[in-house]
Amino acid sequence: MKRLFLSLTVVCLAVLAGWFLRGVWHPESGIRNPSQASTSGAPLFYQSPMHPWIKSDKPGKCTICGMDLAPVFGADKGLDSGAGQGLVTLGTNSVQAIHVATSEAARRPLTHTLRFAGTIDDDDTRHRILSAYVDARIERLHVNYQGAEVTEGQPLATIYSPMLLNAAREFLTFRRSMLSPADAATGHGMDAATARLRALGLSALQVAQLPNTFSETNLLFEILAPMTGTVVARNVYEGQSVKEGEKMFELADFTTMWLKLEAYERDLGWLRQGQVVEVTSAALPGRTLSGRVAFIDPNFDEKTRSTKVRVEIPNPLIETGGVRRREISHRLLADARVTSVAPEVLAIPRSSVLNAGGAPIVYVEKGPAAYEQRRVTLGRSGDDLVEVLAGVSAGERVVTRGNLLIDAQAQLNSGAGTPEKTKPSVPSASLNAEQTSALQGVFAAADNLARALAADDLTAFQAHSAALHTVVPAAADVLKTIPSLAAHIDAANRAAHWSPPSDIATARARFHAFVTPVVELAKLTRSTGGTSAPRIFQCPMTKKSFPTAPANAFWLQLGEGTIRNPYFGAEMLDCGTEVKP
Repeated sequence: MKRLFLSLTVVCLAVLAGWFLRGVWHPESGIRNPSQASTSGAPLFYQSPMHPWIKSDKPGKCTICGMDLAPVFGADKGLDSGAGQGLVTLGTNSVQAIHVATSEAARRPLTHTLRFAGTIDDDDTRHRILSAYVDARIERLHVNYQGAEVTEGQPLATIYSPMLLNAAREFLTFRRSMLSPADAATGHGMDAATARLRALGLSALQVAQLPNTFSETNLLFEILAPMTGTVVARNVYEGQSVKEGEKMFELADFTTMWLKLEAYERDLGWLRQGQVVEVTSAALPGRTLSGRVAFIDPNFDEKTRSTKVRVEIPNPLIETGGVRRREISHRLLADARVTSVAPEVLAIPRSSVLNAGGAPIVYVEKGPAAYEQRRVTLGRSGDDLVEVLAGVSAGERVVTRGNLLIDAQAQLNSGAGTPEKTKPSVPSASLNAEQTSALQGVFAAADNLARALAADDLTAFQAHSAALHTVVPAAADVLKTIPSLAAHIDAANRAAHWSPPSDIATARARFHAFVTPVVELAKLTRSTGGTSAPRIFQCPMTKKSFPTAPANAFWLQLGEGTIRNPYFGAEMLDCGTEVKP
């Protein structure tokens, strides 16, 4: 009985196996039936989400970017092109694999945040230098340290001055004569004696009180504070003799502080007087101060194409340990943030715009997994949105994530370049001397920053950063007539303005944002021999070199020599490969 049962079991298994092989397996080809494979969940092949031409019949890694290969099933043909020019269609599984996301073009407010770095100074209109009116000797100092808070009329020092002493005696003589029947001559002499005392530094109150305070046993005079404020400089000591005109004290009114900023031409459309400004400083951790834009200088610097902006910040007195002082100290470094909101405009996310070659394009969703390329005309850029003047209508959906991969497929479909645009290139004519010099200045600045980071030298990096404020805007100005270069130098210019980084990781992050478009400039110019272009290097291991770092990062070096990796410094100084033309 057991043998019969075993025989029946073997026969059933054989029938089931035959049915399976007939329906799913093709003996003549040796591969699974695509439709049956899809139903059973088996992929046809595996494809790189970022580089779709990389395919494999088994799971693995992309040989270019290192990403996991995504499975492609029977109903999904992978990345494919549509019939129309500029139209790209994707299989449903590919849409999921590359995480395509879209957003609706709609009218909405445009918010833009400007960030500046500047120095907090005192109110220039309330700054006084107190010099000696006459030759004198300092007998006593009432305020003998910098930072002291004084009020108007408070004694600063007591002096002895023969010239002031003679003028006081002359005044008192005329005054005594006025007690007798006065004549016109005496009156005029009294006025002259009074004017002389005022010219020698006595206040009107001191002159009025002179008959009560002066005597032949008290020949000293007091120097009074001309204003309420803070002593920022004291240049005299007790017993010191001073000459007429010699600087003794310097006073400043710290009630309201001036934050001095530099704004570039592109910033002025977002700035206006009276705007609220948020101010932070490393000296005031955890504090955010509030000020207002009080003045925008109408005069621009011809070299940097920047102008001065003044922000006024209230500075109250505080008491710490029984000592009164101002909350904001003099000449602090500070960061400022100005948020401006424009009226509603037709806007799309900035992430949806591709700018290869300086011709902005977007991909518009035309149906399930179908995307059409559109050239757009852009207006102002906000923090997350950009104004659209032409090319997209309200209600249409644009691709915000996955558009780089869609664009890559469109380039493959067209054979070369993105449809509806040509490859970026420098004009065939050589760059003129001014343009060549400007580019070389940018390359030299990037090389200096890279050398400092390769040496793990934060101080040198901060020192070389100052040159960017002059070199990069100047290059942007002379290259603006060359569209293929203008977009990259403008991106470098936007990234070149930062507050001093506090650590080497932050410095590397800011360097990466700046040097990436500079590398593109180097690639474009070296392809034509327009300038003495630098060498370009790539590091494929930068993921952990600084926060938000990409897996691969580029930099450039001038001259011959070994690799100096700025993203790791001494940790992996020679990591990287040179990118050949």
